[in-house]
Amino acid sequence: MADSRNPGHEAVVERLIACINDRDISVMDELFHEDAVMDWPQSGERVVGGENRRGVYGAFPQLPTITPRRLLSAGDLVVAEASLDYGGSAVYATVFIFEFRGDRIARETAYWSEPFEPPAWRAAWVEVAPS
Repeated sequence: MADSRNPGHEAVVERLIACINDRDISVMDELFHEDAVMDWPQSGERVVGGENRRGVYGAFPQLPTITPRRLLSAGDLVVAEASLDYGGSAVYATVFIFEFRGDRIARETAYWSEPFEPPAWRAAWVEVAPS
């Protein structure tokens, strides 16, 4: 089976992570289509278009530090697993799904969760995953 990874799209996502970590959100305009959509299903929010994206990211009280865990890609899709650290006590486990049109991001869907202690009833069937 041929490798269907898309290193070019993965590089765009890596650059996005770097620009957020560097607090240089102006770079986002080079990475997203102007009509791109960002979906945040957990809060029920959708950010449509560059003007709204710039507004949201420009008003963020504190951008997170993103630590990538792994990137998976195929065709026009990149999935990034990462942690988000806003400088508080919780570090959020995160999954980003990026859909590309050409060489730019057309849609981002992001899911995140605070870590929690596993319930004791599962202990016989699970192992502790490495951090």
